[in-house]
Amino acid sequence: MIMALFARVLSLAFKGTLAGDKLLIILLLIALKTLSSFLSSKFAFKTTALIKMSFREKIFKKLFEIKDKYLNVLSSSEITQITSEGVDQLESYFGNYIPQFFYAIIAPITLFIVVLPINMPSALILFVLVPFIPLVIILIQKWAKRLLKKYWDQYTKLGDTFLEDLEGLTTLKLYEADEDYQRKMDREAENFRKITMKVLTMQLNSISIMDLVAYGGAALGIVVALVAFKNNSLMLDEAIFIILISADFFLPMRLLGSFFHIAMNGMASSDKIFKLLDVEIEEDLKDSFDPDGDIELENVSFKYDKRKIIEDVSFKIKKGSLTSIVGPSGSGKSTLASLINRNLKAQKGRIKIADQDLLKISPDAINKHLTYVGADSYIFKGTLKEELLIADQKASNEKLWEVLKKVKLDEYFQNLDGLDTKILEGGKNLSGGQRQRLALARALLHDSTIYIFDEATSNIDMESEEAIMSVIHNLNDKTIILISHRLANVISSDMIITMEDGKIKESGTHEELLKKKGLYQKLYLKQNSYEKYMMEGIS
Repeated sequence: MIMALFARVLSLAFKGTLAGDKLLIILLLIALKTLSSFLSSKFAFKTTALIKMSFREKIFKKLFEIKDKYLNVLSSSEITQITSEGVDQLESYFGNYIPQFFYAIIAPITLFIVVLPINMPSALILFVLVPFIPLVIILIQKWAKRLLKKYWDQYTKLGDTFLEDLEGLTTLKLYEADEDYQRKMDREAENFRKITMKVLTMQLNSISIMDLVAYGGAALGIVVALVAFKNNSLMLDEAIFIILISADFFLPMRLLGSFFHIAMNGMASSDKIFKLLDVEIEEDLKDSFDPDGDIELENVSFKYDKRKIIEDVSFKIKKGSLTSIVGPSGSGKSTLASLINRNLKAQKGRIKIADQDLLKISPDAINKHLTYVGADSYIFKGTLKEELLIADQKASNEKLWEVLKKVKLDEYFQNLDGLDTKILEGGKNLSGGQRQRLALARALLHDSTIYIFDEATSNIDMESEEAIMSVIHNLNDKTIILISHRLANVISSDMIITMEDGKIKESGTHEELLKKKGLYQKLYLKQNSYEKYMMEGIS
């Protein structure tokens, strides 16, 4: 209506007549349109805010329900990305793309009905050319979806590689593998650059085609209107109206095309969100089991996103023994520990404890008899006593001091406020070694049948490492699985399993593996010579 009034005003002005009343109406309509746009943006923002909040609540609720089982479908970096950037991408889909989709359909039909009585040829040309824009969108949709899936996959793969290299930096240095992983990081970064350029090229090409259709179609409609005006088939105000309105035939659909590329990114992230939300919660699992027996893995395989991490692994850990798992960074050691801990679910094979299939036992029941101590165990805010009572709420003060003495922290805390010593969030007021020893004390209070120590001595001082290893070697009658990058810590193990590329390369005692002159001997001699060199440098 604004265009029609404006065309009428221009026509009257050309004839030397002023139309103040019509100009006033135009200003009022413009103000009304501005207000409508403001309210539309405001409601769209509120709607998308609610949608994002709802999605984040559902994601966090699902994570609490399935706990660490999310690793069966998505990596930690993907979870971080979809809960932050991924959910934010949905704002463009719900706030921009969906409203624009309906407007892009309604606007050309409405304008066609308005222009048809004025000039049929112009109306038909404009209306017939409009569908070419959605046709372009449809043609590139499948290609764009595949391309954006590759983009997100490479994006998360780059994040995984970065986190893996950062967390395993010390191990990489020890094995002199840091240069190889640097080259791997460079390759992943280059692959991400290439896929990003492909996405940008796809977007630029499709936008160029849509612009050609939009502005070319508008120009053709204008030309037809001018020819009709020249032939006296149109009045001046009608010709001006068609000229002004021609672009509006294509702009809604053209804007939809622009939002489409952003929306596709949101749709790619939504695929991952729904992949997580669709994970089934396990039911009818045993809430108790007898851990008194051997741990056995039978042809266990695990892969993530078609990438094999563990492949056809079989071995037995005898009850009450100390079994160490060693190997280069990325060989699958920690994944194997997570499978035994039931934080991950193997796609093939079985894991049994005392002839009981772990997949038929609830995680809570397993956690009662199995304690996991990682490389960076979390320390909670509170007093020292509250921290330790997490593992055993009924423990007496004497028992608490007993475990603190075992990990050689008793004198340190006695010189402070004893069991009332305040611990900051994450143990920020403790050193790295003290945090790990406190985590070990907490684990000892749990007094489980099975212990898994996954790089529990990495990145800590020598005194703390010796204290932790002393405790581990004196855990009598416990089944212990030790993962360590420092091979000096595994020498006295009852069995050492050497892994590489997700497979078991060899197993046996320290002496047996040295005689085999395989991967273990190579890693041990290299690390031993490196440590001797470091000690000579210090002395």
